[in-house]
Amino acid sequence: MHLKRFSQAQPYDAPNHRGVVGLRLQGFEPGGPENQWVGLSQFLPGGGAGPDSTPFEKIYVVLDGEMTVIVDGVETVLVKHDSCTIAPNEIRELVNQRNDVCTMLVVIPYPAGHKS
Repeated sequence: MHLKRFSQAQPYDAPNHRGVVGLRLQGFEPGGPENQWVGLSQFLPGGGAGPDSTPFEKIYVVLDGEMTVIVDGVETVLVKHDSCTIAPNEIRELVNQRNDVCTMLVVIPYPAGHKS
């Protein structure tokens, strides 16, 4: 088992994100997961990401608040405990349209060629 306490989580900057604090919960460390990493993103009101895409899929799980996900011009609001998968190369935009913080769990595979 690889244990990492929340107090040990390190912040990270995600490209093309605004009004967000990201914490790496698992991944990119000796003894950690071999196939993916897990982040906790805290989006301030008006915060978001994109529009952009990545060559790998992403999973978002809303833990608190609401997040609007825009794909192909269609807006979908995720609420607490809702989740979605964004396909590789799918262009998405995230926008926190509420006046409170949205907290999301993010699961992303390692980039090609990564060795933990």
